[in-house]
Amino acid sequence: VHGAMCVSFSGRCLLSQYLVNRDANRGECAQPCRWGYHLMEEKRTNEFYPVFEDEKGTYILNAKDMCMLNHIDKLAEAGVNSFKIEGRAKSSYYVSVITNAYRKAMDIYKSDPEHFELPQWLKDEVFKVSHRAYCTGFFFGHPKESQYYENGGYIREYDVVAVVDGCSGGRIYCTQKNKFNKGDEIEVLSPVGSPVKFTVEEMFDEYDNSIDTANHAAMKMSLRSDLTFPEHSIIRMKK
Repeated sequence: VHGAMCVSFSGRCLLSQYLVNRDANRGECAQPCRWGYHLMEEKRTNEFYPVFEDEKGTYILNAKDMCMLNHIDKLAEAGVNSFKIEGRAKSSYYVSVITNAYRKAMDIYKSDPEHFELPQWLKDEVFKVSHRAYCTGFFFGHPKESQYYENGGYIREYDVVAVVDGCSGGRIYCTQKNKFNKGDEIEVLSPVGSPVKFTVEEMFDEYDNSIDTANHAAMKMSLRSDLTFPEHSIIRMKK
């Protein structure tokens, strides 16, 4: 129901094995379907013609990502009782955010199937991970707009800046993942509710010294806040 759609047959891509000797069936796919390609005529070697786009080539094998979050009700009504979410070579952040979104969507549907409607914050979650343009694949007929020709890259608008270790005494104790600063607006995602936004007003290093920036990889630190979140909650920030 969610993730990359492989035009070369997901998990069995022969292109990856042939071009770079990386076996997709063993989780090592190099994703050659995301590369740019040119057309070359047999007798005109070294004359490369763009298939369409521009001098950089075209991404003729590149598919959009699938996203069925908004259609949980239709899947349930069709008799589906198990969902598969892509996890191959994905980060723990990607897996946690996407799985959390679908879990909550399922709970909302089950609580009132006849009036199923997702809150906006939940619709936004799938755009807060690294992704390509979304589509619904073959679920609603022929996927006329499933191909993505602009480039083979990802859309990434958020960074994980820290992970919560615990909360006590008006502090959020955490481990830094990416640089962020005093005055930044951050967002905390936990398994128990919707994301919570707040501005970093005070931050401290592991020795309780006041600091203006968290710029050391994996540094232990804390933020001044009366808010509390479960351990391992994700702290992220829009780029």
